[in-house]
Amino acid sequence: MIIRQEHPADYDAVYALNAEAFPSPAEAGLVDALRKQANPFISLVAERDSRVVGHILFTPVELIPPAELNIMGLAPMAVLPELQKSGIGSALIRAGLTACRELSAGAIVVLGHADYYPRFGFRPASEFELRCQYEVPDENFMALELSSGYLANVSGEIHYHPAFAAV
Repeated sequence: MIIRQEHPADYDAVYALNAEAFPSPAEAGLVDALRKQANPFISLVAERDSRVVGHILFTPVELIPPAELNIMGLAPMAVLPELQKSGIGSALIRAGLTACRELSAGAIVVLGHADYYPRFGFRPASEFELRCQYEVPDENFMALELSSGYLANVSGEIHYHPAFAAV
């Protein structure tokens, strides 16, 4: 398996993957919208035997009140259902964190499974005085500092790209 940047030739496969991995095609449509509207973004695919088997997307989020911070949001991430729990998601996350560091992001936020993301260092965002714009359980909205102390002395509400409102 290789993890690499997504290419335009992958778009149809990434759409199909997200549509299969989630209960509705909303996340697949979200990926298409964010590709066109968000900047910068990181879109990586996991490829096995010339087939796209996983995908992860990172896009900028905004802290309200504004602060001069570079924070990325991880969403969505998808792995073919029959290949879940085989390490593909973990490999995508590790590669994505590296790519975010290369873009000088200081922190990442994710709205996800409380039992999954902590293995990568994510902690409840409330520990950093951060809230999500959406009403979600505290344990499901998490943050990770890529640079130690990056989120010190800030607080506020994280806002995702407007395209997320359609999901």
